[in-house]
Amino acid sequence: MNKIQLQNALPKVFAQRTDIESDIWKTNVAFERGHLYLVQANSGTGKSSMCSYIIGYRHDYSGQILFDNDDISRYGTSKWVDIRKHSLSHIFQELRLFPELTAMENVEIKNNLTGYKDKKQILSWFDAFGIGDKVDQKIGKMSFGQQQRVAMIRALVQPFDFLLADEPISHLDETNSRIMAEIMMEEAKKQGAGVIVTSIGKHMELPYEHIFHL
Repeated sequence: MNKIQLQNALPKVFAQRTDIESDIWKTNVAFERGHLYLVQANSGTGKSSMCSYIIGYRHDYSGQILFDNDDISRYGTSKWVDIRKHSLSHIFQELRLFPELTAMENVEIKNNLTGYKDKKQILSWFDAFGIGDKVDQKIGKMSFGQQQRVAMIRALVQPFDFLLADEPISHLDETNSRIMAEIMMEEAKKQGAGVIVTSIGKHMELPYEHIFHL
């Protein structure tokens, strides 16, 4: 996949609003592979909804979303499974990790789908994120900031053309935010992928090529 386009898209819950001023909603915007984007938003303007629409988890919008000029509203389950395994990776704002599983087990669930990364690489990321001692700890016993780092590792163990990172550093300090940004961009560059970061304030300090205001 080389391009994601939103054409006159709008969450249906906003259908009756006449005061929308946005670089994303009710306009035409494109995200291209290999480029770095920041989507800044106020709370409640549809930031996480946008990510859910692109990843195919929600469909309550008007307008069109296109992958390489192909309308995603026509995709069936098998198509979405393939896209989420090989083309799109997503860090949810609420993470969606399994609290009863260990940090490594949460990562392995994703990695076992494609076998894209070996255990040595995964463990090196745990160490780089400062959570090497948390590999066998259950997610439910980890802080939210530690869980965010596990969620990032999980997102990086698959092949992807685009990575959507929805407020990935909301609970991280400056040092860990920098480390996460460096590791994320290193892997994205290896894969030639596009990266879309969202934020309602605090965001990764990166050389964004395009900044959109939602």
